[in-house]
Amino acid sequence: MIASVAGRVAAVGPDGAVVEVGGIGLAVQCTPGTIARLQVGESARLATSLVVREDSLTLYGFADDDERQLFELLQTANGVGPRLAQAVLAIHPPRDVRRAVATGDLKALMQVPGIGKKGAERLVLELRDRIGAPTGDVTLDAVAAAAGATGSAAVAPVAPWRDQLTTALVGLGWTVREAEGALDKLAPVVDEQISATGGVDVAVLLRQALRLLGRS
Repeated sequence: MIASVAGRVAAVGPDGAVVEVGGIGLAVQCTPGTIARLQVGESARLATSLVVREDSLTLYGFADDDERQLFELLQTANGVGPRLAQAVLAIHPPRDVRRAVATGDLKALMQVPGIGKKGAERLVLELRDRIGAPTGDVTLDAVAAAAGATGSAAVAPVAPWRDQLTTALVGLGWTVREAEGALDKLAPVVDEQISATGGVDVAVLLRQALRLLGRS
């Protein structure tokens, strides 16, 4: 199993990135939140999970080991494959996934495209005793700690955040107009983040944009 990759980011796309490791470019499928943290030409470390099928080998990448472990645990539930598990983590951070399963919050789980009421009930039934209690959020602080040796930035500079988020949302199926409309509504949140940190937490903004678009 390939547990992690670390190297220079050679390319970033709507559904993944290419990371150069030892002269080899590895294609890694990532959630929009993880993609939004990556910058072409910079170094990065991604926790990874290799999914083997008869006709394919797919490497999934995550901001940290906690996300990877939850990704693998979600797939032990009946009817949950790697793409659906990744979709769960695209909408909710690990802490919120654990809370939703532990408390039987079906509404939160049903925010994930592809999960209806029966699917949410199945996740709660099958994973409640194994998913663990909600812990502290594993967000950009954890990414910064994990990436410290490679020099990756945890908080994105102000300028590129909008392009990164627009690309991520378009990659998930929304139009550029819809994506930009959602980001316009988040302007007050952006101003607060810039004032507090001098940068933008793109993962938080992406989740909020997804919730806005889901409601619309």
